[in-house]
Parts: sequence; structure tokens; C-alpha cells
Amino acid sequence: MNEDTATLRINGQRLWDSLMALAAVGATPKGGVCRLALSDLDRQGRDLVVAWGREAGLSVVVDQIGNIFMRREGRRPELAPVVTGSHIDTQPTGGKFDGNYGVLAGLEVVRTLNDHGITTEAPLEIAIWTNEEGSRFVPVMMGSGVFAGAFSLAHAYAATDADGHTVRQELERIGYLGDEVPGEHPIGAYFEAHIEQGPVLEDAGVTIGVVTGVLGIRWFDCTVTGMEAHAGPTPMALRRDALQGATQLMQAVVASALRHGPDGRGTVGMVRVHPNSRNVIPGRVTFSIDLRNSSDALVDQQVAEVEAVARRVSTELGLEVQIVEVSRYAAQLFDADCVQAVSQAATRLGHSQMPVVSGAGHDAIYAGQVAPAGMIFVPCKDGISHNEIEDARPEHLAAGCDVLMQAMLERAQQQ
Repeated sequence: MNEDTATLRINGQRLWDSLMALAAVGATPKGGVCRLALSDLDRQGRDLVVAWGREAGLSVVVDQIGNIFMRREGRRPELAPVVTGSHIDTQPTGGKFDGNYGVLAGLEVVRTLNDHGITTEAPLEIAIWTNEEGSRFVPVMMGSGVFAGAFSLAHAYAATDADGHTVRQELERIGYLGDEVPGEHPIGAYFEAHIEQGPVLEDAGVTIGVVTGVLGIRWFDCTVTGMEAHAGPTPMALRRDALQGATQLMQAVVASALRHGPDGRGTVGMVRVHPNSRNVIPGRVTFSIDLRNSSDALVDQQVAEVEAVARRVSTELGLEVQIVEVSRYAAQLFDADCVQAVSQAATRLGHSQMPVVSGAGHDAIYAGQVAPAGMIFVPCKDGISHNEIEDARPEHLAAGCDVLMQAMLERAQQQ
């Protein structure tokens, strides 16, 4: 890091003002944001950020899945760019910072470099990835996933929302069906700044989370089938109570995560009971299982333990238990040099830091499969995200953006 750039700091107020201006697009009465992917509001948000990029002198390219790349040229345009970014689509009751911070932190880096007349060796780019949230169309992390080849463009195009609109139709309708083939856009390195979406940093009183990787995720649908019967005349020993078997499995999900700490996670977030009547023994229970850990091997162990309990429950209670995997994301370690660049930047800037593992999926997962990647976390209030009350302190957002700028500069000058 040279002397001229080591003392650079971003304009925290300008970053905050940009976040609040974007949050006004799709603002909800409770202070959040509803800007679903490829909706009219998403188009308005994209148009606003692209306009800001062009005002900052950036050229703009859109690929065939609607990913946007805004480029600040370097002295050596033949070099692959150092890219930062995230997404600007939100949950139906989303907040102002999830995804949006990563995109606008990148814009603030560019604006700051412009203010000081600094040119990097490698180009810098800001990426806005399509449909990260998956609230309207699945799969989640769609734009970055297509870019990385995790699934095909045709598969993404065919995805439909609740009203039958396809991704391709909506991309064309809002004017973001680009020409560039996804994945052909070069990336030399990728950094993503994000609110933590959890309580660890705030609880520890630490400003910067140096993200070392992302938890592996396995999702399952579980169905436990027994027999409905009258709650009064049927003795306990003669029941085939699906709910009692299901609750044992639900406890096994949590117990397995606790055994495989500190990064083990086990969640049952959705439950349906049939017939759901006060005086009828439940005959069928369907529920979701979400297992996560820092390595695929640890996730596999959690899965095996839950499946062992399922077999026992089936035998002991006379129930049919079916567990079907519906989605999986491999655990991912971020590039050691990118992780070190983030940590060293935080040290130089005097910010408290700690290594963290991301429990949520981010576009950096797929970007990290095609280029060296790293992430920067900053605290969010009470660890709350995907919620209209999502909040973050301006000084933390500015600190994360400063770390992002220093890490990008180090990588761009080293090319």
C-alpha cells in the first residue's frame, strides 16, 4: 500500500445518504424495503444505481441474466478487474442494508478515488447480481450462480413467480436483458462488504468481521406418517402419533448441531400438521430441516445422526419417515490472500476485528468459485436482518467501506 492511498478514507455521510436514497425505492410503512427481483421497483433501483455509476464515470455492461458490471478503468485495462458488489433486490419485508450496502460501498470507493484523482493499475468494477434473495424466483443467488455455471441460463430463464411470469420475460420487460454471456466477464479478485445478519460481532463489540468462509448448507423436507385417530378412545400405547415422532426428529436436528459446534446449525423453520384438529391424533407431519456447518464433512455427520434417529423413530413408533434433500450448498473457504488483505486493512485502519464464518449464503460464494474472493462483515443491530427493522450504525458502515477500499487498492496495485 503506497503512502498516498494508505491515508484515504471514504465519505461516510455520502455513503449513508446513498443508502437512504436507494431505500426510498420500495420503502415500506414500517421503515423497511420491498423491492423484489425484476419488479418495477427493482428496475427503478437498478436505474438509480446505474445513473450514479455513470455520473462517477463508470462504463456499464449487462449480461444475459441481468447482472450489471460498472467499470472504472485502470492504467492497464488488459488486467482482469478487481470486483466488489452484492445485490439490491430485497425480501418482501426486507431492510435497507442487506445487499444494498455491498453495492453502494463499492460505489463509495469509486467516488472517493475520483475525489483524490487516484488511478489503479487494474480496473475496478462494481457488480450488481440478479435475484440473490430468491423471494420471487428460485433458485436463490441466481445471477451469480448462472455466472459461475452452477446452473444453466435456460434453467434460470424458465423460473416462474407466483403469477406465472418467467425470469426471461421480466428481464426483458424491465430492460435488463443484456447481451454478454454470463461467466465470460473476467474477474481478477472479488470482495463483498455486508452486514453480518447475525449477532456475533455486536455481542463481541467488534467492528470488522474478517470472513474466512461460508457454512455448507443442506435442506431437507421431512414427512412423518402415522394414523389419525380419536384423541379420547385411543390408548397411548396403541397410537401411531406422527407428531410425537416428528418432535423427536426436530430435537435431533438441534442436538446434532450442538454436538458439532461451534459452527453447527440445525433449524426446523416450517411445520405442517394434518389434520391439525384439537381432538385428533396427528396422522401426518411435514417439516423442513436446515443443517449447516463449516465443512461438508461436518454437515454429513449431522445428516447421518438425524437419519439414524429417523430410523429409530420409524421402528419404535411404527411410523413411516421420509427425508428428501431439496437443496445443498457446499461449504466454502475464501481465498487466503483476500482474507489476509481484509485483515491487514482492518489492522492498518485501527479497527477491531475477528475471524467469522458466514452462516448465510452470499453472491461471494459463487464469485469465489471463479476467482479469489473475500468478504467483510460489519455489525447489525441485534443481529436482525431480513426484517424491516434491520439497522446498522453509520460509523460501522463507513469502517467496513474503508476496509473494502484498502483491500481493493492493495489487490489492484499488485496486479
